[in-house]
Amino acid sequence: MKIGVLALQGDFDAHRKRLEQLGAEVVLVKRPEQLDHIEGLVIPGGESGAFLKILGEQGFEKLKEFVRLKPTFGTCAGAIMLAKEITNPDQPGLGALDIRIRRNAYGRQIDSSIRTGETALPGGPIEMVFIRAPKIERVGPGVEVIATEGRDKDPVAVRQGRVMAATFHPELSQDTRVHRAFLDLVNNGNSH
Repeated sequence: MKIGVLALQGDFDAHRKRLEQLGAEVVLVKRPEQLDHIEGLVIPGGESGAFLKILGEQGFEKLKEFVRLKPTFGTCAGAIMLAKEITNPDQPGLGALDIRIRRNAYGRQIDSSIRTGETALPGGPIEMVFIRAPKIERVGPGVEVIATEGRDKDPVAVRQGRVMAATFHPELSQDTRVHRAFLDLVNNGNSH
């Protein structure tokens, strides 16, 4: 199984290590044409505005086409990129997930934290590393919430079809369940 990790900026290397640990062959994607040779893609954290600038219009369109057809998983800035609606400030998204997401909803870098949340994945509560995290403010009817956090049970990981997103950084925790769930999604997509 060949999984790409968008390697334009952000902590793409932690995703690479986690995916390799789980047995995937990983390609660091730096050029749009590399998308033609992978079965799934991880869009890591970083700065979503910077991703847009680096990708450029042609790269953004190629990425949009990829996420419509193949399994994709975004964390933090990657989750922002996959959203249909992005606020604070408004920016274009890939529209792969029917969610509204607010950038930097939990404050600045200094407000980063490690929390425990609930998940629909087997194995009980899950450790979540939040770094300048976005907040999912609306979840569309076709979107499954796979993890929540806090008293208000805010959605922090979602799945819709072949696309997953987490507002936290599962690559920075010892827990491998979120990445494993993504690899299962890629495997299931390839068996149809």
